[in-house]
Amino acid sequence: MTASDAAQTRTSAEFWFDPLCPWAWMTSRWMMEVEKVRPVDVTWSVMSLAVLNEGRDLPEQYREMMDRAWGPVRVILAAAAEHGDKVIKPLYDAMGTRIHLGGEKDYAKVIVPALEEVGLPVELAEFADTDAHDDRLKASHQRGIDLVGDDVGTPVIAVDGVAFFGPVVSPAPKGEAAAKLWDGCVLVAGTPGFFELKRSRTVGPIFD
Repeated sequence: MTASDAAQTRTSAEFWFDPLCPWAWMTSRWMMEVEKVRPVDVTWSVMSLAVLNEGRDLPEQYREMMDRAWGPVRVILAAAAEHGDKVIKPLYDAMGTRIHLGGEKDYAKVIVPALEEVGLPVELAEFADTDAHDDRLKASHQRGIDLVGDDVGTPVIAVDGVAFFGPVVSPAPKGEAAAKLWDGCVLVAGTPGFFELKRSRTVGPIFD
């Protein structure tokens, strides 16, 4: 599919995220803009940095963060299992707003207020500390990773039979700038033999 085709043909995309990742949050805000300016319908799915880093030798501080990373994504999956996939995106937005815009680093503290905001039972918070849905979590995570390989993280986007990690961008483009970035991502991702474009980040996530 060419960039011109992407601008005209209605298509579906799937977006894998971990609610803890600030770069996935930036990309998700861009993806919301893309839905406004291109005929794209997005399905939102979970992946997990905790699952991705299982068994890896990590610095102590990052390992502690990964230990706490299970809670939010487990609750999102539990909510989807009991109330349907339609709750995934609103619950992601509610958690992400508190984590990334509100600066809350105690992830357990975002879960109950996020559930309340979305109108879901607060009892779902109990799933943060259980592995009841971990098989489904790992299956969703693996489905995304299988499309791009295990040397990347979150987010992963799949569209028109191709998938890619990223884009990592800050701040999130809006309007026509968001559309142009989408067209470019679809173009390069759909090029046979294309694997990577990258440069060093010079800014952190700009949430404004």
